[in-house]
Amino acid sequence: MLPLALRLNIALVDYSQIKPPAKKIGLNGPKSDAERLVSAGRVDDDAAFELKLRPNKLSEFIGQSKAKEQLAIALEAAKSRGEALDHVLLFGPPGLGKTTLATIIANEMGVGFQQTSGPALQIQGDLTAILTNIREKQVLFLDEIHRLQPVLEEKLYTALEDYKLDIMIGQGPAARTHVMDIRPFTFVAATTRPGLLSSPLRSRFGILLRLEFYTDDELRFVVERSADVLAVPIDHDGAAEIAMRSRGTPRIANRLLRRVRDYAQVRASGKIDRETAQKALEMLEVDAHGFDELDRRLLRTIIEKYDGGPVGLNTLAAALAEEQDALEEVYEPFLIQIGFLDRTPRGRVATRLAYEHLGIDMPRKLSLF
Repeated sequence: MLPLALRLNIALVDYSQIKPPAKKIGLNGPKSDAERLVSAGRVDDDAAFELKLRPNKLSEFIGQSKAKEQLAIALEAAKSRGEALDHVLLFGPPGLGKTTLATIIANEMGVGFQQTSGPALQIQGDLTAILTNIREKQVLFLDEIHRLQPVLEEKLYTALEDYKLDIMIGQGPAARTHVMDIRPFTFVAATTRPGLLSSPLRSRFGILLRLEFYTDDELRFVVERSADVLAVPIDHDGAAEIAMRSRGTPRIANRLLRRVRDYAQVRASGKIDRETAQKALEMLEVDAHGFDELDRRLLRTIIEKYDGGPVGLNTLAAALAEEQDALEEVYEPFLIQIGFLDRTPRGRVATRLAYEHLGIDMPRKLSLF
């Protein structure tokens, strides 16, 4: 139970005055990665669908063999000692299973699970209420921890290290500090931008797991498992075709499976084979590399307007009527990883693979390199 003074302070907060962060607006209206079919970010209708497909045990989780091995050893050791698992930091691109792994940790430990996110915690009372009501060995999952306010991050330090919470009671000269003990728990945090975390916060995590993009074979298993859960008839080649165009991300693979399932039910026999998957994905304008129209437009702009580059980020953003942050964080990472785009000190450069994919002859001066 919280002290009376603290409960009064929390009760006086006017939550109606807390406003969500404003959305970025581009020249063509609101810009969001979630508007794209091949977006790795979660959209509104993904939540219930992903919950249905989410594995419950570590043995059911496909891919991420290195992270799974480290986690399996840590879970077994913690259970044998009867202790809470060390705090875990999960980082990597969106859509790879960070939330799923957090729920699996709770299931494997046989403890409760509570989820929140960095942007959702606006005042100290929010964090205090969560920590003081936490149960023994419970898993507390905080998504997007890089967006947690600095003042709340500092309150986490003692909670994670000593299982204590410093609370300020009263105001002015009469204010005093009260140290409250909290139950041992496991803090699991997820971020897509680990470089934004401070060193003191990173040092509080005993287990750091990086999630990598999936291979086509791993994604094929994901698609086949999801199709089995959804009772969708699919053959090996149909699953492989969807996996190949999923940009190494299970969330995209499952989203494409839903769209291909709809196409197969309306335009085909209901079973997903390679031909049906190809026709459905061509209609959705998702090509063999998982590019959509926005990816191809970015590459064509660099090649056709700026002779393949180098072109500065500011110039490219203006030419595409996109936000610079969207280009850097949404479009470029995948194109760079698979070798279609290079970042140089002078700007962005389209590679030979980009020319070949778009069917454009590479200039002689570039083909010599």
